[in-house]
Amino acid sequence: MYFVNVHQAKTELSRLLARFEAGEDVVIARRGEPVARLVACKAPIKRQPDLLKGKIVVPDSFFDPLPKDELTAWEGR
Repeated sequence: MYFVNVHQAKTELSRLLARFEAGEDVVIARRGEPVARLVACKAPIKRQPDLLKGKIVVPDSFFDPLPKDELTAWEGR
């Protein structure tokens, strides 16, 4: 695990990232007390438009008005 103080982290961010990418744990400390740790970010999931097109069917009744008792429950009355 590699400890670095805040000032050093600000001036050497690129080097710290390289150490982190090489698999080393990097901890940032203030006055010798750990305050942060670099952690990996997950790559965002690539969205695929129309992935489920034609596989999900919403019946016309879905848009019918709700029964009175269910509507009052949704409204919190």
